[in-house]
Amino acid sequence: MERREEQSGAAGAGAASALDFTVENVEKALHQLYYDPNIENKNLAQKWLMQAQVSPQAWHFSWQLLQPDKVPEIQYFGASALHIKISRYWSDIPTDQYESLKAQLFTQITRFASGSKIVLTRLCVALASLALSMMPDAWPCAVADMVRLFQAEDSPVDGQGRCLALLELLTVLPEEFQTSRLPQYRKGLVRTSLAVECGAVFPLLEQLLQQPSSPSCVRQKVLKCFSSWVQLEVPLQDCEALIQAAFAALQDSELFDSSVEAIVNAISQPDAQRYVNTLLKLIPLVLGLQEQLRQAVQNGDMETSHGICRIAVALGENHSRALLDQVEHWQSFLALVNMIMFCTGIPGHYPVNETTSSLTLTFWYTLQDDILSFEAEKQAVYQQVYRPVYFQLVDVLLHKAQFPSDEEYGFWSSDEKEQFRIYRVDISDTLMYVYEMLGAELLSNLYDKLGRLLTSSEEPYSWQHTEALLYGFQSIAETIDVNYSDVVPGLIGLIPRISISNVQLADTVMFTIGALSEWLADHPVMINSVLPLVLHALGNPELSVSSVSTLKKICRECKYDLPPYAANIVAVSQDVLMKQIHKTSQCMWLMQALGFLLSALQVEEILKNLHSLISPYIQQLEKLAEEIPNPSNKLAIVHILGLLSNLFTTLDISHHDDDHEGPELRKLPVPQGPNPVVVVLQQVFQLIQKVLSKWLNDAQVVEAVCAIFEKSVKTLLDDFAPMVPQLCEMLGRMYSTIPQASALDLTRQLVHIFAHEPAHFPPIEALFLLVTSVTLTLFQQGPRDHPDIVDSFMQLLAQALKRKPDLFLCERLDVKAVFQCAVLALKFPEAPTVKASCGFFTELLPRCGEVESVGKVVQEDGRMLLIAVLEAIGGQASRSLMDCFADILFALNKHCFSLLSMWIKEALQPPGFPSARLSPEQKDTFSQQILRERVNKRRVKEMVKEFTLLCRGLHGTDYTADY
Repeated sequence: MERREEQSGAAGAGAASALDFTVENVEKALHQLYYDPNIENKNLAQKWLMQAQVSPQAWHFSWQLLQPDKVPEIQYFGASALHIKISRYWSDIPTDQYESLKAQLFTQITRFASGSKIVLTRLCVALASLALSMMPDAWPCAVADMVRLFQAEDSPVDGQGRCLALLELLTVLPEEFQTSRLPQYRKGLVRTSLAVECGAVFPLLEQLLQQPSSPSCVRQKVLKCFSSWVQLEVPLQDCEALIQAAFAALQDSELFDSSVEAIVNAISQPDAQRYVNTLLKLIPLVLGLQEQLRQAVQNGDMETSHGICRIAVALGENHSRALLDQVEHWQSFLALVNMIMFCTGIPGHYPVNETTSSLTLTFWYTLQDDILSFEAEKQAVYQQVYRPVYFQLVDVLLHKAQFPSDEEYGFWSSDEKEQFRIYRVDISDTLMYVYEMLGAELLSNLYDKLGRLLTSSEEPYSWQHTEALLYGFQSIAETIDVNYSDVVPGLIGLIPRISISNVQLADTVMFTIGALSEWLADHPVMINSVLPLVLHALGNPELSVSSVSTLKKICRECKYDLPPYAANIVAVSQDVLMKQIHKTSQCMWLMQALGFLLSALQVEEILKNLHSLISPYIQQLEKLAEEIPNPSNKLAIVHILGLLSNLFTTLDISHHDDDHEGPELRKLPVPQGPNPVVVVLQQVFQLIQKVLSKWLNDAQVVEAVCAIFEKSVKTLLDDFAPMVPQLCEMLGRMYSTIPQASALDLTRQLVHIFAHEPAHFPPIEALFLLVTSVTLTLFQQGPRDHPDIVDSFMQLLAQALKRKPDLFLCERLDVKAVFQCAVLALKFPEAPTVKASCGFFTELLPRCGEVESVGKVVQEDGRMLLIAVLEAIGGQASRSLMDCFADILFALNKHCFSLLSMWIKEALQPPGFPSARLSPEQKDTFSQQILRERVNKRRVKEMVKEFTLLCRGLHGTDYTADY
């Protein structure tokens, strides 16, 4: 019974009057939140407590909850409520109560100095918030007053307790400033005031840190406090003494982490680069840590080596330009660079034995950028100094990229292996970047090392070393044009000499060949050196990704040089496909590779190869078409259809005319007769229809069928023409039976490519009218369950208007119904659907003048559209969609100005529309602004963003910062 009352006291209070926010009810709700096993009750209690915190009663119950007889959880809630009231509802506090509120908070902080630490922190945050709101006018020397009050001897709390409470308060003050909701102009004033006040803080911190009698807990708090204050962009020279003290504290293991944090924060301030003399003084301090770093590495102390590395990188990365400018100090900066190099090459395998080296990679980018940004003379001097350093870096990085022994790697977890893979990608990116500094000499350097390694008879080489050198090559060749490199022929010659005894090495060999595929296209005589390796690797399931992707690259780049090898490539590919060695996605890639390969053959050859390649699958599909649908034969059908669509994606026998790119792309005529893809499609058309008849209600199968034709249409363009009539007929039957989004997407492709051609207009118009009619019926039955169909339908309508507005001239098209359905679609919760509907209207409205039926419907129902747009802006749609709604307003204004000027005034007339938060003046201003702007779309978007924030009550709040 008591339990039930407790629950109703808290959860029920949410719906009750504000008078229920009493101390007793708050305590009951907190008990429920912490101890009730029922998650629903916890959620209700949390919701109610959030309301209680912001209620006027919070001023009353907060102080009572802080009573000494309460448990810390309850006291914590009281302190949090005070902070919320002070930080968010400052304007509610009468000015004559500031002083008493301040005094009460000081009293509570003093009391909790020897009590619960979490409650003390919340009270300090509350007082910090009060100070920020009062500074500088109402409380000019806030920080100095805090220091003075806590140093008073007449306090009942012992000196250490008072000192820790003061340090906690001083620590949270800058943190609270960083997250405060102060208006921008106040923020500037308070920042200036705090910068002055640090004069009252730093001497105290220095004294406490250097005092031998200061206990460790105090010194640690001092370092955290300093770390917090430097983020207010305190001049670096004012921090010198404390930074030096923090460096000294690095020798104390208890203070190490706090010291690192303080030093890194101080060095990393953007303003710090102005204080070059101080930065120069810091270099010897950082270099002085080298012995401690070496000891830590020797002892396997990862935390210490990580911390010291962070300090060295913070100084180097943030200030390399400023320090490079001090040419007379080049040797000390070079020593710092070498220290960072030591951190990059720290012994052990990442991430198992060390996690430090990854911190340094960005530094090498920064240093290179800074060196290359100097004028020619200075750059030449620094190139002389740093080119050897960067060659050393390449050696270090390739050593770090090496795999561990097979035995050791076998013990790594999958998470560690994934982290190592990402680390190697980062190394690869760094090597690619370094190429800009070192140029062709880098490739020569790698080639010489690989050559020596593979030809040396003196000692057996490790596969890891070979793999890392190849990985370096691959990293550069993937993104840099190596076509003019004189070492690539030698590399291609070396690859067959590599003794491949390991999957990782074999993978890298494959990827390296793939990265050189463009070079092979320019040097086709070398294809035969590497192609057998790739075809051999195809039979190994462990090399699936690397071998298939490499073959695909070779077939794409070198297709005109591959006819002599075509029979062999097709035979090996058929074999591995039949043996089902590869996973589905690799099978699809392999079909794309074969599509590229066949594209370069004569039509007769293509048809012969297609026949041998596809026949087994067609036979399988015929068998499957006879079976009763079930999950396993569905997977097989989708797989076969996927193989065909991927083959047809890349099988392109006509050559693109390079002068015509983009959506208007057309092919040069092909003299050889009908396109082989069309021949095959016509042969299997009946079979595909048979499969469809059994699987029409399965979206995945329908999608797979549509994908075959969609990809063929995209690749063949005009060559697909012979298929248009029968495909339109099939699509119409499909969609009439069971509407699916994929059928609409394929219809959109046909409209895009063929609707403008007179010969194809009749079947496309018939299909367009049919799918429109079926979709309108779907709207009458309730379209909410089919957002994907509505999305695709809106995209189809927009495409029709863009490519062939004549489709809207047909009397059988119910333009009015289409318009009303699109207005309805604007109210869907799914963002893509709303976006597509907005796209339809931005295509439709410009046609008001040229298409009579469109002009008529806009005149009759345009007001309905405007109201839907205003409702969305008023808060019914996601803020991320506001640009799309702004586009509709802009189109209305540009193409229907007189109607819009009448509608918008009427629509905004009712009180509370589109939001109860708007005043009549704000609505009037918005309508005037919109009507004035008929040229600049960007300005309309800004107006809509501004207006939606007003409607949602978010204007001028923190929520708008990222908007």
